[in-house]
Amino acid sequence: MSELERSTSEPIAEGFETAKWAKETQTPPSAFLPEQAERLASIDAYRGFVMFLMMAEVLRLRTLASKHWIWERLAYHQTHVEWIGCSLHDMIQPSFSFLVGVALPFSIASRRRKGQTPGRMVAHAAWRALILTFLGVFLRSVGRPRTNFTFEDTLSQIGLGYLFLFMLGLAKVRTQVIALVVILVGYWIAFAAYPIPGDVSSVVGKSSASSLSGFEAHWSKNTNIAWKFDTWFLNLFPRDKPFEGNGGGYATLSFIPTLGTMILGLLAGNLLRAGGSRWGKVGLLILAGLISLGAGYGIGYLGYCPVVKKIWTPTWVLFSGGWCFLFLAGFYATVDLLKLRPVFFPLIVIGVNSIAAYCVSHLIDDFIVGSYRTHFGKDVFKLFGTDYAPFVQGWGVLAALWLILFWMYRKKLYVRI
Repeated sequence: MSELERSTSEPIAEGFETAKWAKETQTPPSAFLPEQAERLASIDAYRGFVMFLMMAEVLRLRTLASKHWIWERLAYHQTHVEWIGCSLHDMIQPSFSFLVGVALPFSIASRRRKGQTPGRMVAHAAWRALILTFLGVFLRSVGRPRTNFTFEDTLSQIGLGYLFLFMLGLAKVRTQVIALVVILVGYWIAFAAYPIPGDVSSVVGKSSASSLSGFEAHWSKNTNIAWKFDTWFLNLFPRDKPFEGNGGGYATLSFIPTLGTMILGLLAGNLLRAGGSRWGKVGLLILAGLISLGAGYGIGYLGYCPVVKKIWTPTWVLFSGGWCFLFLAGFYATVDLLKLRPVFFPLIVIGVNSIAAYCVSHLIDDFIVGSYRTHFGKDVFKLFGTDYAPFVQGWGVLAALWLILFWMYRKKLYVRI
C-alpha cells in the first residue's frame, strides 16, 4: 500500500469503526466529534481543589481551634462530622468519586479515536479497578506490621465500582439513570429491612451522635447490614484479631452507593460533552445540583433516611451529589467559560496529577518534615511561637508537595492507572 493510500484509508477505517460503535451502543455520532474531546481545565481545577483539601490536613487546624472562633470554624471544616451532617472535609471523597464519572465520557471518546475496541477498553477498566482497589489497601497498610485488608479507602471504593461504572459509560443515558435509581432504592431497602438490634451496648465506636432512634436506627453505626457484611467478609483475610467493627463506622459495601455518586458524575460528563449552549450547561448543572441537594436534605429531614457520609446513605449520594453539581458548575463557568485558568493554575497542577498527589500526601510528609529540621534546625517551624508550629509545619509540607507536583507538571510526568 502506498503512503497516500495508507493516509486516506486509516481515517476511513477509523470512521467506519466509530460509526459501527455508535450504532451498536446507540450513541449519537455527535458524541464523537473532535471539538467535544477538548480537555476541560475546570475538571482539573475542581479535582485539584479536592486534592488540596485532602493534602491540607497537615495544617492541623484543630490545634488552633481554641484561639479564635474563626480557627474553630476552619477546624470544623477540616474534620469529618461524627455521623449525620456534612462539613467541607466530608466533600472530598464524594467530589473525587463524582469527578471519576465526569471524566469517563471524555476518556471513552479519546480511546475510541485511538481505535481501541470495546473489549480492550473493558479489559483496561477491569485492570484499573483492580489496581485502584489494592492501591487503597496498600496506603491503608503504611506503617502497620502487616497488610491491613480494609476497603473503605477512597481509591478502594472507586476501584470496587469502577468496572460497573465503565460498562454504564458505554450504555445509553436512560440505562445510567435506571441504574442510579436501582442502586439508591435497593440500598435503602437493604438497610431498612435489616433488623434493629436490641442490645447496642457493645457496639464498636458507639456514640450518642451515631446511635439513632426510631426508623433511623436502621442506619446507626456498626449495627447495620453493611457492618454485618464486614464482620464476615473482612475476617476472610489474615488479621491480628477478628474484625468486629470499624471505629468510624465505614463499610466495604459503601462502594455500591459510591457507584451512584460516580453515575451522577457520569451524567454531568455527558452533559458537558453534548452540544448546545455552554452557559446553558451551567444552568442545567445548577438546577441538577439544587434538585439533588434538596431531595437528599428533604428525605433526611423527614426521617426516612439520614444523611450519613460514613456509610454513604442514599440521601448522602443525593445531598453530596448536589454540592458536586454546584461545584462543577462554578469551576466550569469560571475556568472554561470566563477563561480564568491562570487564577486556578496552582490547583490545576495538582488536579492533572491527582493519583500522584493522593499517594505522596500519604507517603512522604514525615520525610519532608524531617528534611526541614535537618537542614534548618529543629525549631524551624516555631517562627510564630510553639502554638502555631503545627500550622507553619503544615504549610511547609504543602509547599514541598506542590513543588514536587509542579516539577512533574513541567516535565509532563503524569501518574496514570
